[in-house]
Amino acid sequence: MGLGQGAVEDLVSRVSAPFNNFYAGKRVLVTGHTGFKGAWLSLWLKELGAVVFGASLLPPTQPNLYELIAEEVFEHDALCDVRDLNAVLKVIETVRPDVIFHLAAQPLVRRSYAEPLETLQTNVLGTANVLEAVRRLGLPCAVLVVTTDKCYENPETGRAQIETDPLGGHDIYSASKACAELVVQSWRKSFFQTDAKLGPVATARAGNVIGGGDYAADRIVPDCIRALMSKQPIHVRNPAAVRPWQHVLECCSGYLCLAARLACEGKSSPMNGAFNFGPDEDARRTVGEVVTEILRHWPGEFHSTPPTVALHEAKLLWLSAEKAKQQLGWRPVWSFADAVSRTVAWYQQHETGREEMMDFTREQIAAYVADAHTKRLDWASNGAEVR
Repeated sequence: MGLGQGAVEDLVSRVSAPFNNFYAGKRVLVTGHTGFKGAWLSLWLKELGAVVFGASLLPPTQPNLYELIAEEVFEHDALCDVRDLNAVLKVIETVRPDVIFHLAAQPLVRRSYAEPLETLQTNVLGTANVLEAVRRLGLPCAVLVVTTDKCYENPETGRAQIETDPLGGHDIYSASKACAELVVQSWRKSFFQTDAKLGPVATARAGNVIGGGDYAADRIVPDCIRALMSKQPIHVRNPAAVRPWQHVLECCSGYLCLAARLACEGKSSPMNGAFNFGPDEDARRTVGEVVTEILRHWPGEFHSTPPTVALHEAKLLWLSAEKAKQQLGWRPVWSFADAVSRTVAWYQQHETGREEMMDFTREQIAAYVADAHTKRLDWASNGAEVR
């Protein structure tokens, strides 16, 4: 059973305010706030005292996390297609944010094969539109653009990808995210660095993210949960593929830490650039190992099932987070086993409906912050240089 709202607030009060209380009172715009990661990030921002605004299309799945948190989290949210520059301009001009987290994207590799132009338009032009809107409005806000570990060319040598490795990608999704990184670099060099009115810009690349509230198609954890809920075998198309698995709160903590430092230190800071946020080597696991770990908490069975359409998928992805560790004092909090158990617990709670899910989700954030504080992470212990 969960702790309930009062107990959660007490748990948070027993650790120092995360990120040196930077977000309290800040106007923060999250694009893609109706998606899985965007909803978790928005809720955490609300917990930190931010005034949270959202801009996105309608939730991409039913059910979704957004519908559980929307009423309590957002000051205002706008239906906005980031491919429409005028719509993006209108939202940003209305909000006039202190910080922008740009997460709006077409996030699925396999969907990019079916909808290549939409994927490119959303992920590349959408990113350019956000940056161009900030430029035209002359706003000094910090902008953090979230991309992916799949933006790298990835020769699959077994070496972890570092931020200076070549960008690329076999599939349209990966290529679109590599292009988004290049768009950010170009706008930063061409406009943001040279215009005193404008603020700093950075990008964040994260590994395979799991956590409660993800119901997307063709993702292994949602696929597992759907099968388990219907008491059907789990069908796994590529059990030997290796990925860097991490809980959604891991990458969100990285985003929050980086954006706070970025906003405080400005354009002369080394925070202006790209950062990887990935798990420790313990979480470098195969898809089959992920499914097996899920089944430890929710009994069932799985079968290896070759895909009906053979699409290219990398067999090995791995990120180095050494830059984030050295420059941000960031590092993962939860182990692979912790990430999976917390994820399954969220879905089991949602399935039973025994407790209001807003409180349960807030409780997981509070537990993560408390664990980070115990591990003496800078951002959780007021050691980060933000104010």
